[in-house]
Amino acid sequence: ISDSTGETVTTVARAAVSQFEDVVPVEHVWFFVRSRAQLEKVLTIIEALPGLVIFALVSPELRFLLQERCRALGVPCVPVLDSLMNALTGLLGSAGRPQIGRQHAMDDGYFSRIAAMDFTMRHDDGQYADELDQAAVVLVGVSRTSKTPTCIYLAHRGIKAANIPLVPDMPQLQALEQLTRPLIVGLTINPEQLVQIRHNRQRLLGLEGGEAARYGGVYADLEHVRDELREALRLFARHGWPEIDVTKRSVEETAATIYQMVQARSFP
Repeated sequence: ISDSTGETVTTVARAAVSQFEDVVPVEHVWFFVRSRAQLEKVLTIIEALPGLVIFALVSPELRFLLQERCRALGVPCVPVLDSLMNALTGLLGSAGRPQIGRQHAMDDGYFSRIAAMDFTMRHDDGQYADELDQAAVVLVGVSRTSKTPTCIYLAHRGIKAANIPLVPDMPQLQALEQLTRPLIVGLTINPEQLVQIRHNRQRLLGLEGGEAARYGGVYADLEHVRDELREALRLFARHGWPEIDVTKRSVEETAATIYQMVQARSFP
């Protein structure tokens, strides 16, 4: 339950539940709960479908009502930010001034993230290569190594990220090799897993059997994929670009690693 977008409580809840392997959670999320009437409707559902309640509410009245009703129902109720806020109060000597949705203010950081997202979408898949020196990060890799979703995740963190696919006779390669400002990171993957990903991609596009052959039968051929990856690794090594194996990594993990690389460059 949140009086804002619900991102905080949702993220905390999912992170906690993920640690329990044999649990299949049923999640109910209520956001922008800012009045007693809204909370009463939520409490009616909690009474009918009891479970762990996780909340981030600023209003003392709503907090008290929620906690008292949950106590009466015998339902555990956890305020996700209280422990952190108490620690900050002790450290800073100030209780702060709680305000709904303050972390979503339209400040410089907000507009920086919007600009990063706009840049990333414009420079996806090798587009506008002549502008790549404006990027903070350029990801390079063969097809289906999660370049685009990783760039989008970085953009959400305010990082201007672009990506270039490694394909035969790539016209952007010369521009890429001349870049001086961006961090260039190579993405690689296990060939067998990449073949499976590409097969799935072909099925989604309806390019199977004879159709797949007409649209480049080597796309998901294991030997061809191995050759692609070997050439990519040679390119990374030749230019000294750091490489990340995404075989067992989620997009979030890959993006977090790259984010740390960017931070290390900014604060050596």
